[in-house]
Amino acid sequence: MKLEYTTFKDGDLFTLTDFSCQPSLELLDRKGLYKIVWCRDNAAELTVDGYEISLEKDQVIFCTPLNVIEMDTSMEGIISFVFNKEFFCIQTHDDQVSCNGLLFFGSSQPQIVSLKGKEKKLFNMIFEFFEEEFTIKDHIQGEMLRTLLKRLLILATRMVREELPKADLPRTQIDIIRKYNLLVETHFHEFHQVKDYARLLFKSPKTLSNLFRKYGEKSPLTIINERILLEAKRLFLYSSKTNEEIAHSLGYKDAGHFSKFFKNHEGISPLAFRAERQKAPF
Repeated sequence: MKLEYTTFKDGDLFTLTDFSCQPSLELLDRKGLYKIVWCRDNAAELTVDGYEISLEKDQVIFCTPLNVIEMDTSMEGIISFVFNKEFFCIQTHDDQVSCNGLLFFGSSQPQIVSLKGKEKKLFNMIFEFFEEEFTIKDHIQGEMLRTLLKRLLILATRMVREELPKADLPRTQIDIIRKYNLLVETHFHEFHQVKDYARLLFKSPKTLSNLFRKYGEKSPLTIINERILLEAKRLFLYSSKTNEEIAHSLGYKDAGHFSKFFKNHEGISPLAFRAERQKAPF
């Protein structure tokens, strides 16, 4: 199955697929695409950024255009919603769905939600509406598809909020956490200290640390470090850049300092990591 909506004028792309055909699998190699992968009927093993992720039946993973996804072509029971920013820009529509920095770009690892009773019924209902909309060809089809996508994102965002250690955390505080995550995504190449992001948010580093502790998540510094490490691993696995080039691209003037940082967190040197992972079958 590969149901696709595209526009030549605006460059919109939205695809509903089960990855059962080669054209849909080729979407995994295209840049600039958000991918929501739903294990609707079966569990699945995906490789994301070089690491295996096991998804149970009724789990959904939200991947950004930066995530490199690989999957076995024989997998069945998977549904994916694939779209580009021209079709739906999560930054532009953040005031409507509030998923930026939570579902997408919320941490160094893709967000995963587990569908239960009511949520599972709603996801299935939305999926059926998507399928039905693809049978109608008119000038408002794109807007209807966007409306359904927004509904799906709002549902998933609510689920993530409800699973927070403090589900009643005020929206203003959640928004600070979202903004922090997005700032890290934007500036991790140049800013490596919490104080840099605290300044951009007009907060003190201590205020941020206390907020993240209340949120029950990783510390602000851990989020920075994990984002740097994720980018380093992607470059080691999917580029031919040298250790020095990668260090400099991540804001380290001294490649030795970067190598020490990498080894302290991963327990292995950057060069050993690259050699080890390139030998491993995906």
